[in-house]
Amino acid sequence: MAAKTVANIVRTSLGPRGLDKILISPDGDITISNDGATIMSQMAIENQIGKLLVELSKSQDDEIGDGTTGIVVLAGALLEQAEELLDRGIHPIRISDGFERACKIAVAHLDKVSDVIPWSKENTSDLFKCAKTSLGSKIVNKCHDQFAQIAVDAILAVADLERKDVDFELIKMEGKVGGELADTMLVRGVIIDKDFSHPQMPKEVQDAKIAILTCPFEPPKPKTKHKLDITTVKEFEELQKYELETFVKMVQQVKDCGANVVACQWGFDDEANSLLLQHKLPAIRWVGGPEIELLAIATNGRIVPRFEDLSSEKLGSAGKIREMCFGTTNDNMIVVEDCANSKAVTVFVRGGNKMIVDEAKRSLHDAMCVVRNLILDNRVVYGGAAAEISCSIEVEKKADQVSSIEQYAMRSFARALDAIPMALAENSGLPPIETLSSVKSQQIKQGVTSLGIDCMNTGVNDMKQQFVFDPLISKRQQFLLATQLVKMILKIDDVIVHNSDEQ
Repeated sequence: MAAKTVANIVRTSLGPRGLDKILISPDGDITISNDGATIMSQMAIENQIGKLLVELSKSQDDEIGDGTTGIVVLAGALLEQAEELLDRGIHPIRISDGFERACKIAVAHLDKVSDVIPWSKENTSDLFKCAKTSLGSKIVNKCHDQFAQIAVDAILAVADLERKDVDFELIKMEGKVGGELADTMLVRGVIIDKDFSHPQMPKEVQDAKIAILTCPFEPPKPKTKHKLDITTVKEFEELQKYELETFVKMVQQVKDCGANVVACQWGFDDEANSLLLQHKLPAIRWVGGPEIELLAIATNGRIVPRFEDLSSEKLGSAGKIREMCFGTTNDNMIVVEDCANSKAVTVFVRGGNKMIVDEAKRSLHDAMCVVRNLILDNRVVYGGAAAEISCSIEVEKKADQVSSIEQYAMRSFARALDAIPMALAENSGLPPIETLSSVKSQQIKQGVTSLGIDCMNTGVNDMKQQFVFDPLISKRQQFLLATQLVKMILKIDDVIVHNSDEQ
């Protein structure tokens, strides 16, 4: 029951016309999303089977990154069908065997109906179409083409095409409230949410040589607990002189190695700040750990822990560092562009409010995952539930050739696959049963496996013409994971709770 309830909650978020959910956290924070994994992870589910469904969508999100709503709807439909079979008196083991058999047939059929889409670094139109399909159901579909292009460009910038590998660590998402979604851009470099430490420092530095420091700009202190007794004015003046000399020496060491910009993980006081200004050394302070690492990767620099270790080889280089201003709030960000290593990129998302910016980041992440999956395996199946309808027909056909009781479970599996096209049609305002029946009969009569639900009312239900693609590995993973979970649930016959309070 719990699993069906959970599946019904996300069911309305499926597809391009799916609706969004407002999720309110215990602290009162609001999240608006129609991403299955986000909705599931934010729901406080007490029921054990419900928790398994949350894990299911999380594993799909971690592995594939997209298709998290569909997998929950499919698992819910399978459980519903399993309940009917149990009511008929069929043993759970026979049901799970039948489901397993049907799943194998469906996965094999997916391989058969899949198409290979060619792409290269020069010709990315097919990757663009797939990213567009993923973004179709998201809040950002107003700037559909722009976001799809950003996703493709970001992934291709960091992808290692020989190893077919994409390192998501190199893509940083930075968001700023204000502006509109259309102002979102891809920066081939790093954006740091800080400004230069002194307002009179130059706002732009060309041909920057960056010293990346993790040591503070201040005189050394003894590591253990220390106390310094100053009894006379002379001693105080000596201390002040020593501090100044230390600062001058530090600034000089930075200048000597050829740096003209300093990025420091720690802060520095006004004295150091004014000295840096006098020596014409623009500096950024309080740069966070991840940003420092990304800056080092992007500029081919080394992170230096001590001033003594500074040398010209350890400096990072960038074509331009500039400070960007936003609106009237005096909000500044530093953009490091034209870096020595172009493999680090930053997506800078703008939006009217925090919720839109967060949802746009999640949507872009899903689209990037789709592009990454196509780089790993460039086979696709057609969306709009065309693949599910085609697999459902195939499983029905094969079930008639099975003489044992498992044929009932196989037919139920086929009916469960129909839940996805039904949900798509329902969410698009179409009559679900009529629409599904007509598409099914067309697929059987014409033998065209790319016919699906026409969610956008374009008048054409051939997904090949509408360019609605899903990566094959995403669909296959959905079928396999959902079936595994349902098999596991079918084998549970009792819940034993250990209550430590009762003695």
